[in-house]
Amino acid sequence: MSVATPHINLKEGSCFAKTVLMPGDPLRAKMIAETFLENAVLINNVRGIHGYTGTYKSHPVSVMASGMGMPSIGIYSYELYSFFGVENIIRVGSAGGIGEGIGLRDIIAGIGANTNSAFASQYGVNGSIAPTCSFELLTTAVESAKEMGLEIKVGNLFSSDTFYDADSESLKKWSRVGSLAVEMEAAALYLTAIHCKKKALAICTVSDLPFTGEGCSAEERQNTFTDMIKIALETAIRTDK
Repeated sequence: MSVATPHINLKEGSCFAKTVLMPGDPLRAKMIAETFLENAVLINNVRGIHGYTGTYKSHPVSVMASGMGMPSIGIYSYELYSFFGVENIIRVGSAGGIGEGIGLRDIIAGIGANTNSAFASQYGVNGSIAPTCSFELLTTAVESAKEMGLEIKVGNLFSSDTFYDADSESLKKWSRVGSLAVEMEAAALYLTAIHCKKKALAICTVSDLPFTGEGCSAEERQNTFTDMIKIALETAIRTDK
């Protein structure tokens, strides 16, 4: 017997932990499981979206990829929240730094997510929704980073539907209204968490600077953003206590 949705298939005896770390890249999920979790078991591989459950400091933690973009993370987060008992999802991803003073490899926790997406239109409100993270997860992440001697910056993310933006001035406008970094998933994750009455947080490492052209390689993005992952793992186990 298995527990299955269209995108996740768990064999009998497998389960997700209460908290799931969610990178976009399946190979980053694999790296996190193999590097940081003890006794990690591959519990989902539908469409190559690796999902693992193991332990970190004796606490159950899962990690599963989301794929790229808001529709993709919207599907996976909804199914995890609604059908697999997941309470918290912490996105661990890369982002482009657009805020004043933001540099390569800076770690940013998104208190909220501006967006150019129509994802929120499904909720039928007469206005704009400003999705925010879980305050509990955010404060725990900030406290965890401080105790580890790591700097984490807190502010708004900009979740964009367009990776290649034809309007070269648009990011400057989003920067001027307070966005620290641009990525492609946080707004959908936050909105889905609100809808499902669950908790979410996006923690991103700055992998490139669109205004200067500086950036990290694909391999560096996949394998070296470890401080962000450590903060997320500490947040996971402290939230579950």
